[in-house]
Amino acid sequence: MTSAHCLLYRAGQGPREIPIEDISDHIGQKDNFIWIEIADAEQPMLARLSEELDLHELAIEDALTTYQRPKLEEYGESLFISAKTAQLVEEHIFFGEVHFFSGPNFVAVIRHGPSFSFSRVHERLAALKEGLNVGSPLVLYLVLDLIVDHYRPVLESIHDRFSTLENVLLNDELDRDDLQKLYNVKRELNSLRDAAEPMQGMVQDLIRLHPEVVTRELKAYYRDVHDHAIRVTASIDMLRTSASDAMQFHLASLTIQQNESVQKLAGWGAILALPTVIFSLYGMNFEWMPELHIPWAYPVVMLITSAATFLLYKRLKNRGWI
Repeated sequence: MTSAHCLLYRAGQGPREIPIEDISDHIGQKDNFIWIEIADAEQPMLARLSEELDLHELAIEDALTTYQRPKLEEYGESLFISAKTAQLVEEHIFFGEVHFFSGPNFVAVIRHGPSFSFSRVHERLAALKEGLNVGSPLVLYLVLDLIVDHYRPVLESIHDRFSTLENVLLNDELDRDDLQKLYNVKRELNSLRDAAEPMQGMVQDLIRLHPEVVTRELKAYYRDVHDHAIRVTASIDMLRTSASDAMQFHLASLTIQQNESVQKLAGWGAILALPTVIFSLYGMNFEWMPELHIPWAYPVVMLITSAATFLLYKRLKNRGWI
């Protein structure tokens, strides 16, 4: 169900909530800044927002579409950004999607999927240092910084679960459930990388191509977001490699175990084949058989067979086949 939240910031005053229908009455005043947050937006709501903010129809179409690739698009004086979110809630990981518009004096956030709170943005706006005014450049930084900061605890949670599975793999034998957990770890890492890696390029493009957004006062802050995104992505790649190596190690261990089993079966088969061949000859009822005329021939054959079988056993044992 669609829900909307709209706040008006004015210099020297605290934020106050206004209806979306009144945005156009305040958007023209340069000292005003408007924050709009919409959850699970539908066409009528975004159509009204488009009228109030004069947004491009293609950007509205993208904002309605989920499973967008992360991207940064410019439409006249406004920017459209699509980003993927990740958050850790009670040891459970939730991935979502956020689309937001940034104009000269507004930021509109469209949330899709699991709830992602932007309360920290408002808390930081309320505690602004002197010299920083509420405006699109600052708020856009706070939004991007919040999204990137949420990647770190998610990554740490995945790393802890992988470390536990790695210890099981090295000390014991993974069962089917553990192998499924290891696969889930790798899948979550892929999803997290799909979210974190594009943030590097988007923030870099903002720094290089949009000086009206990344002002001189805020450039260091945006570079900090870019640096965090790079470090998170690098950590994800290292953990993905470790997860792949763990799965390869598990498969290699299974192959070695299977080879050892085949060797043991082949070794015992050879040992059993020797007396089987000799005794089968005695079952052919030959007319001329040693023990028919030589009483001690049968014990000699048994002794020779036992000795040959024992020597074969020792040879295979020394080679590790049994």
